Amino acid sequence: MGASPTTDSTTRGSNPVNTPSAATRRFDLRRVYTAVVLIPAVYVIIRYLPPWTLTLLLMVGGVLALIELYRISLQSPHNHLLISVGVTVSVLVLARHQLPLTLMDIWTIATLALPVAMLLSYGSFERRLKDTAIIAFGVLYVGFTLSTVASTRLLPAGERLVLFLALVTWASDTGAYYAGTLWGKHLLAPSISPKKTLEGVGGGMGLAVGVALAAHASFVSELSLQDALVLGLLLTGAGLLGDLWESAIKRRVGVKDSGSVLPGHGGMLDRLDSLLFTAPTFYYYITCVRGISPFP
Repeated sequence: MGASPTTDSTTRGSNPVNTPSAATRRFDLRRVYTAVVLIPAVYVIIRYLPPWTLTLLLMVGGVLALIELYRISLQSPHNHLLISVGVTVSVLVLARHQLPLTLMDIWTIATLALPVAMLLSYGSFERRLKDTAIIAFGVLYVGFTLSTVASTRLLPAGERLVLFLALVTWASDTGAYYAGTLWGKHLLAPSISPKKTLEGVGGGMGLAVGVALAAHASFVSELSLQDALVLGLLLTGAGLLGDLWESAIKRRVGVKDSGSVLPGHGGMLDRLDSLLFTAPTFYYYITCVRGISPFP
């Protein structure tokens, strides 16, 4: 979020140069082409198709993102048994609304399956323990957070609420990217991500609030004007944290992108990083603050 095109911070003498290089001020048109293909398809799934189709989409995206996370985070050779358990538990979490299982049932399964998989895996005890912690983290970081999108879809007017979430998250990311590319000069967190700028954050916030207000006026009557304004700001902040969190993970393991499945966007985890934080933020705002519940 808020990417300026710089790739590093160089120094001249003792003074750091924080202004992005003009030579790298360009847009990646592959981002546009990918969006042109994906956005209409996602819109149709959210707006017109049954809830289980959205769950299926989340499962596909979630599994791809989770595999990317495990690939870059786990020590090679990978513990495939542990990875299989993590992916399976995440799929169960995502699909729980279509299954005769509660979230507590799934956590119980995971609590039993992960230690067994750890004991049956190879490597030193310390490595197996670390791998198991990463697997469990991935289930929470990707599986559980994405499942709140499916939970939102089951609320009254859930298709419109999910569309609101998707539009505001997309607007925040897009506004930040283009504002940072055009005007980004002041780095936000260079130790975590050398491309994010304060100007990008401002652009993302402005576009997110504008889209939230427009959505309220056009199709989300369940939200008040104040809700739309608060959510525009809140989701921008949550998306920024999600973006920085994933950047910190990638910086820790020394990779630029989590993968290359989406041209111009990197991996699936790169594309979903903001949503992993905005989705639970939105769901719990809607259910806890606004009191919208799937039950009468």
